[in-house]
Amino acid sequence: MGRPRVAVDAMGGDHGATEVTEGAVLACRELEVEVSLVGPEAELRRELAAFDVTGLPLEVVDAPEVVEMGEKVSRSIFKKRSSIQVALEHVRNGKADAFFSAGNTAVCWAIAKVVLGTLSEVDRPGLAAVFPNREGRTVLLDVGANAQCKARNLEEFAVMGSAYSQGVFHAESPRVGLMSMGEEETKGSDLTRDVHEVLRASSLNFLGNVEGHDVFTGKVDVVVMDGFTGNVMLKACETLAEFMIELIREELLSSVRTRVGAWLSQPAFREVRRRSDPAETGGAPLLGMKGCCVIGHGKSSARAVMHGIRTAAEFFASGVNDSIETELRSLGARKEAASA
Repeated sequence: MGRPRVAVDAMGGDHGATEVTEGAVLACRELEVEVSLVGPEAELRRELAAFDVTGLPLEVVDAPEVVEMGEKVSRSIFKKRSSIQVALEHVRNGKADAFFSAGNTAVCWAIAKVVLGTLSEVDRPGLAAVFPNREGRTVLLDVGANAQCKARNLEEFAVMGSAYSQGVFHAESPRVGLMSMGEEETKGSDLTRDVHEVLRASSLNFLGNVEGHDVFTGKVDVVVMDGFTGNVMLKACETLAEFMIELIREELLSSVRTRVGAWLSQPAFREVRRRSDPAETGGAPLLGMKGCCVIGHGKSSARAVMHGIRTAAEFFASGVNDSIETELRSLGARKEAASA
């Protein structure tokens, strides 16, 4: 297999083309990837003029229309030459292996569903986020693509999260937990109780209900929840991490003595920031699509964009989508046998 080619929406994110272009250049320099940078050609070539791109595996693909960060989905889907749509068409047509955007999440989800479609066994794609834990990483989904969920959707999320954890992070038998308000299977809503029963009878390594603190303990590799709960948790955890780092910095700079301690502790603090920084993950995979899609944070820096491109390339190389379809067919067969 050659180097994966990632189609990048150059106009996505709060910073426009500037950070995305730099991130694409960094990816081509530091990673074994090729990049198709998609957006208004004249603007992208002006941005690229600031870098030496000689010999880099990077091409510019013209897409004259731009979807703004706050734009409504109903309007954006009619922009047939937007950078999001053209980049996704490159994946559909085999010109690229994966897609990355730091643009409007809802718009990316909607256009991807139209352009690529979902895997044959998937009702609703799920947006996954990767959090550090004491032992490695925890995959959470859904974290915002589906505010309203049925039991079938959460069952699919469990299968997709398990396949992603195994394919990308090489967890041998990913441990799956269902987010609830107590570990007992009788706790939670009607939805979680219904899902608990199905997952317990599945072939997944299902450990049962988990609570919010289990995301960080390393007890499970995958945590399943509806998109409303997941998005609230994602935003709260991101903000808490930033707040704690800023609080520690303020205290360390409050006196001469603490400044000396801060200077001596710099390597440890750099490592903590690296392990907790969302930029190191780069983006959230949109699981369940006929193609590999990763959506980054709107505030993504150039380095976050680079890591988002890396995540998209790893997603493609993992073969996760084949595993998802196989396991969902197996889950459906078990449910039919049980009902019969």
